[in-house]
Parts: sequence; structure tokens; C-alpha cells
Amino acid sequence: MSGQIHRLVSVGNVVIDLTATVPALPERGGDVVATDSRLTPGGSFNVLVATSRQGLPAAYGGAHGSGPFGELARSAMLDEGIEILLPPTAGADTGYDVALTDAGGERTFITAIGAEATLTAERLAALELRIGDAVHVSGYGLLRLPNRDAIVDWLRRIPRTVTVLVDPGPLGAQIPQDVLESVRARADWWSCNAREATLATGLADPLEATRALAAAAPGRGVIVRLGPDGCLVAVAGAIEHGAVEQVDGFPVQVVDTNGAGDAHVGGFLAALAGGADLVQAARRANACAAIAVSRRGPATAPTKDEVDALLRGSIR
Repeated sequence: MSGQIHRLVSVGNVVIDLTATVPALPERGGDVVATDSRLTPGGSFNVLVATSRQGLPAAYGGAHGSGPFGELARSAMLDEGIEILLPPTAGADTGYDVALTDAGGERTFITAIGAEATLTAERLAALELRIGDAVHVSGYGLLRLPNRDAIVDWLRRIPRTVTVLVDPGPLGAQIPQDVLESVRARADWWSCNAREATLATGLADPLEATRALAAAAPGRGVIVRLGPDGCLVAVAGAIEHGAVEQVDGFPVQVVDTNGAGDAHVGGFLAALAGGADLVQAARRANACAAIAVSRRGPATAPTKDEVDALLRGSIR
């Protein structure tokens, strides 16, 4: 594993979320009236916000557009104190997704890709990484060219003093297998939810899927998010060889699961930066996700003080 973390640099996709809360998803050809709707930055923006609110400096190293959606994304990042490392992509706007959240708090996405998928080797080469940086890679950035080849080649070149976390995301199963293997070989941490882990391994049991993911990249850490049940963690040297440990979650009333995984990723990296061990970092990440799902909207990651309060309350 890499050393101490001092900053997060995300080369994931910051997009715009058009969110709508609906009683239920409409049947094919049907219609449904939303009870609430918003237009907000999302995607890897949520990871950056979660990290920053936990006290770890964050910077966006991905691409962004020159149209109104790009302006909205940049304004929101600057408001959160997130550094923007690359100039806008001329002639293209930032993409968006439609996020539908039903009465049970579950979300369904439709994604329209834009300028965030225009990373090139030249642009990534311009990023100045520092000793102690952590890099966040999203599976969305590995779906299409030129992003995919640029990121894969760049990851091979960045020094081992930089920690790499990869979140394959809900479309991870659509990423070419050779790309996944190449990225996994450089990843220090692999973070996904239970559905993504089972799809990636073909194993229905999340515990077995976690064990298989850890075995596929010896010495690398694996975090499999279980929603309200917390997460599973495995890494050689930190846990007994071959074992997987479950770190419990926190009971909350789920309002909106949009951005929960991103809050977990950001909270986990920030906790590692603060000196937490694997289980402590996972527990803190679980707390971040629990608070996030109790709120409406995508970028609902809590502050450090809010997480501290939840952790103190859970001990009593």
C-alpha cells in the first residue's frame, strides 16, 4: 500500500444530475409526476465533496465542458473549495444523467455522456501529482475512448507514492476485461457495491465475491459496500490471510440512496488520510454513507463533525 495521503485528485466524471423523486418508476410508455426535482452537479463531484467535507483537500483532474452545464459544475466545485486542474474542453458541454429515486429511496440512472469523456494522454500528462496524493478513478471514465486508453496508460506511469482507488460503478461490467485487469493491477483500493462485486465475479454471495476480488489482486485492498449492512473489507497483511471482515453500518431512515457510494469512497480515503486503520476507515465511511442516504439529493455527504457525532452516539 502507498503511504500517507495528503490530497485527493479525481479523474472521474463530474456530470450534472437531473434528479426527480417519483412514487414509482413508470411502466413502459407510461408517465409519472415527480414530487421533487433538482438540477445539481453529481458523479465524481460527490466523491470530491465527501472528501473535502471530511477535511482532506480535493482537486478535479478530469475533463469538463464549456457550456452551461460545465459552468454549473465548476461553480459548485469552487464553492466547495475543490481545485480544478484542467481548463474546459472547447466546443462541448459537460454531460448529465437523469436520476430517478422511488418511494423506497432506490435510484435509477440514465446517463448522457459529454465533455467529461474527452480526457487525452496529453491532458493527463499535464496533471502534477505530488507525493502523498490519492487518485480516484471512476468506471464511467473507462467506458469510452479517448478517456479509457488515456487513463489506463496514465495509471501505468504514475509513481507508487500515489495511492489509487478505483470505483468501477454500476456499468463496470461493460468495461472490457483487459482494461479492468490493467486498472486492477495498479489499484491500491477497489471499492464497489455488492451488486457490482457479484457481476464482476459471477458469484452470488457478496462474501465470496469480495474474497475473489481480493485474490485477483494480491496485496490490494477491496471494499464491498452492503448498504445498511455496512461493508466487507479484505486486504493482505491487514486481515488474516484469506479472511474477509464485515464492518457494520448504521441504522437510519433511507430517504435517497443517490450518492451513497460516493460518500463512502470519500469518507474512506479521508479517514485513511487521518491515520485510521482499515476497519476504522471503513466504519467512518459507513457513517458517511448512512448520513448521506438520510438526506434528499446527490451531494449530501456530511461534515467531519457530523460523522464524529454519529460515531460517538453509536458507542454509547
